[in-house]
Amino acid sequence: MERTTPHGRRKGRVAAMLLAACWVVPAWSAGCDRACLGGVLDGYLGAVLARQPARAPLATGLRQTENAVVTRPGTGVWTTLGALGPVQRRYFDPVTGGAAFFGVVTDRGQPAVASLRLRVRDRQVVEAEWHVAHRGDPGITGQGSQVVFDTDRLAANPPPQRIVPRNRRSSRDELVAVVNSYFDGIVAENGRVVHAHGGCVRYENGFPAFGGPIRGADQTDGFEGRQDCTSGYRTLGGLVVGRRYPMVDEEAQVVLASAVFVRKPGDTRRRNHFMEYFGMEGGLIRSVHAAMFYAAPDQPLPNWAPFYDGNFPQIADPAPTR
Repeated sequence: MERTTPHGRRKGRVAAMLLAACWVVPAWSAGCDRACLGGVLDGYLGAVLARQPARAPLATGLRQTENAVVTRPGTGVWTTLGALGPVQRRYFDPVTGGAAFFGVVTDRGQPAVASLRLRVRDRQVVEAEWHVAHRGDPGITGQGSQVVFDTDRLAANPPPQRIVPRNRRSSRDELVAVVNSYFDGIVAENGRVVHAHGGCVRYENGFPAFGGPIRGADQTDGFEGRQDCTSGYRTLGGLVVGRRYPMVDEEAQVVLASAVFVRKPGDTRRRNHFMEYFGMEGGLIRSVHAAMFYAAPDQPLPNWAPFYDGNFPQIADPAPTR
């Protein structure tokens, strides 16, 4: 058996500590724990509701978007948001300086489903990303169609709010890998590759996208003959691009993911951009709650890294290269 000298053990411990420091606490987000992030998030939301940007802990050079459109403080939701509603979930990621809010709000005088992602550095907001959906917003075929929406269902079935015991938590990398399997299942048109509990649920702006009976002969596309969060992928016909995982709440075992659903060439349906909150249990997806909107054909999406300038629809009938 190989033996290690005390000197070798000390060197190994020092190397391990240095490596852990590099990965666990990035310098730019150090010093803001969950309580700190909660204070910054509440301060920002309070300033928006008061319509007073000066009250918010905003960093110089703040970048803020609303449904992927860049806005400056004092415009957009700063002029339309009236109140927080019956569903309010807050999630935190001290490792990356991430804080998120998901719930029902009053916007433009009506109920709306909102997701807000903040990036915090030195206890100031450097990034703010809003997704806000209203009843009657354009749907998958544009004007004349409506986005799915149901705040009453969302109030009755909100995302998880909890602290999971340490011995039942999956690691950050494991959680992200599981969420990525969900998007891989959509692209592969095969829900069986998704790491999820049978009967997992998915709500789109509060609307339940699951539970109906499976149609056709393939009873494996779902759970016990009914649709779940892994169902219906064969009819979607698209690519999931611009995947981002900006926040992993390890205590709650919730991952915030963002991506764009791009249609295949020849498919005239609109792209949809979404922020989704994945609730995990035992390393498998139990619930998905999405705030989403359908973008106009010429709108850059997601307008955040890794595709900062946006990805536009693919050309339906490209001419051959000459």
